Amino acid sequence: MNALLTVLATVVALPALAAQSFTFDSIDGGTIDLGQWKGQPVLVVNTASKCGFTRQYNGLQDLYERYAPQGLVVLAVPSNDFKQELASGDQVKEFCAVAFDLTLPMTDITKVRGAQAHDFYRTLRETKGWEPQWNFNKVLVAPDGSIAATWGSTTRPMSRPIIAAIETFLQ
Repeated sequence: MNALLTVLATVVALPALAAQSFTFDSIDGGTIDLGQWKGQPVLVVNTASKCGFTRQYNGLQDLYERYAPQGLVVLAVPSNDFKQELASGDQVKEFCAVAFDLTLPMTDITKVRGAQAHDFYRTLRETKGWEPQWNFNKVLVAPDGSIAATWGSTTRPMSRPIIAAIETFLQ
């Protein structure tokens, strides 16, 4: 229950990012607009194919399959900022399909840190003082566009804190 109160307090304390539209290049071609999921919780995770945490793809897929029918979106954002991603989006897509049977939405390889970071991550850094410290950092965007919570690499996708936070927003 304390975790739930902490998450709810965090949602109230952080202003919404909903006023801004964040569009990513999709690994499948085209674009992914976070605005298409307004009204739904979205877990955004910076990923890498050659990281020690790569097995978390299994948990991300499990989370997606379990909660997508209730509105959850899990968005994988492959990044080579920590020098642990494959050379191209096509290689990442094939690796994730073969090794993890991923069906969740995925962006193309994207910068998540520094001056060249994607607008979503740059805005998080500028407004919240948060940026990924490693691969598989997680950001929960609440249905209203506010940032509900963030977690580091060691917090597994199916962990109690993540599930409790997500369940507060499900339909």
